[in-house]
Amino acid sequence: MKLKSLCAALVMMAVLLAMASAKTRDTKDEAAKSAAASHPAQHDQDMRFEGEKRFHSNCSRCHAAPPKFPARMMGTIVRHMRVRAMLTDDDVRYILRYMTQ
Repeated sequence: MKLKSLCAALVMMAVLLAMASAKTRDTKDEAAKSAAASHPAQHDQDMRFEGEKRFHSNCSRCHAAPPKFPARMMGTIVRHMRVRAMLTDDDVRYILRYMTQ
């Protein structure tokens, strides 16, 4: 009985931590979006830089940066690699920006 309640408490703690992490990530994205509205050129450059960082941390272990592909083709490529590389939605968005600009 004690083991079940301990497991339930651990699961609840993990869920709460995941929710807190998602909330922090959402807050950072909202701040970035509001900053982007005031300086679009800087935002574009920041997104490309962030995409390059995420490409190097997620993709460059197996792939060299390919030449620039059309956005539609690169979208298909990234969608297929998303599951294998366990990319988040933000990773996909930033990597696509980097690979298509």
